[in-house]
Amino acid sequence: MKVSVRSAIITVVLAFAAGIAGMWLGHQLLAAPPQDRSLHAMVHDEVSLTAEQENALHSLEADFVARRQALEGEMREANAELAAAIQASETAGPAVEGAVQHFHDAMGALQTETIAHVFAMRKVLTPDQRRKFDDRIGEALTAGAE
Repeated sequence: MKVSVRSAIITVVLAFAAGIAGMWLGHQLLAAPPQDRSLHAMVHDEVSLTAEQENALHSLEADFVARRQALEGEMREANAELAAAIQASETAGPAVEGAVQHFHDAMGALQTETIAHVFAMRKVLTPDQRRKFDDRIGEALTAGAE
């Protein structure tokens, strides 16, 4: 099956857009936007946590940082594979498709890890703390959607 250069470019653009979407989700949930506070900062600073909760959350966060960094590295590796495949190919053949799939797999894994991390954090919180946490997540995920 022969794929045109146009199809290869569309595939690359879609892969890039999917990567941006995955990074945006992570940023919205876990990073500190300049005009707002991060979810982690809010939990530690605005929710009255016990020492036990603080320790549990710090442990969860340390584990998540390591997994996130590994998956972000995997996404960079997949992008490098994609660049090499595009340079070596006249069409969007198996090498390009494999690199795109590698990127999608890493991005999907990062999104899954991020959501799992959010739910792990929720388990540490009391029902009242969780409501505040959930409100913050809702705000982060719907910011700019209006």
